Amino acid sequence: MKNAYLCSRKIEFDMLQEEISLQTLTGNDDIQVGYSDNDIVIVDSIQKFAEISAAHVSMNAVAICLQGKVQGALNGQSIELHQNQVAIIPQNVMLTDLMVSPDFDFKGVFLTNRILQSFLRDKMHVWNELVFIHRIHVISMDDEDLKFYQNFYEMLCLCFDKRIEHPFRTDVIQSLLRGAILGLCGSLKQLMLNHVTSDDGQTNNAHFQRFLDLLHSIDVKHHPVEWYAAELCISPKYLSSLCKKHSGKTANEWITEHVVEDIRYYLKQTDYSIKQICDLIGFPNTSFFGKYVKDHFGVSPNKFRQET
Repeated sequence: MKNAYLCSRKIEFDMLQEEISLQTLTGNDDIQVGYSDNDIVIVDSIQKFAEISAAHVSMNAVAICLQGKVQGALNGQSIELHQNQVAIIPQNVMLTDLMVSPDFDFKGVFLTNRILQSFLRDKMHVWNELVFIHRIHVISMDDEDLKFYQNFYEMLCLCFDKRIEHPFRTDVIQSLLRGAILGLCGSLKQLMLNHVTSDDGQTNNAHFQRFLDLLHSIDVKHHPVEWYAAELCISPKYLSSLCKKHSGKTANEWITEHVVEDIRYYLKQTDYSIKQICDLIGFPNTSFFGKYVKDHFGVSPNKFRQET
């Protein structure tokens, strides 16, 4: 599983706290990056990690420990990762009290929320339930699981060599990666079926779970927080506090993320007219829709649709 054509650049480690982001991952001599674009970083190896005592992870991450071990706390929750275990980490979390064995190494993929949403779409609730409801962040892999993902990685490696011209390199890499993430999601769903949550905070978990289920199940997501709260028979303030507690994001941020991804999907993946998309997503008129798209994408709906 070695890739001879890895790129690496330079950035200095902060000895106290490292910002793990797209920029820092692709700019460090101690991190071997197999591939990166505006939404994805595939890390092939990391050698110098022991100096970091804390890190802010600004991207979603899936990482498999190849050797050694690391332990610490994720937003205050203790975690420990050993060989052949996989870490599932949501974006914008703090890793603290990190202790890393000298031989620690891993392979991982770091994803923006945008690309993760586009990969999973109606299966995004599986990811959300695992990391925000059940708060499971480490899972073990058996031999069959390892073989499955090794095959995906070897196919990805064939695409990393930029000396070989390929007009659809990014699309191929993203398609392969989407398949691997969907496979992982299937394993996560099975894991959750076997997972029994404690009674502590069960009511709070249930309300947040119902909010996520509602958000994923309805076609028109462009509603104010008050609408969702009324559907759940709780107050808007309570809903937002639950969302903040479980995920670090407000209810409005959850809603906006899903609306934005629906807009991206309809503009990029369908031939519906702007008026049809307005009706499907729940905007009152094309003028309001155009302003919303401009605010979130920086361009008009038509221009965004034309961009590659």
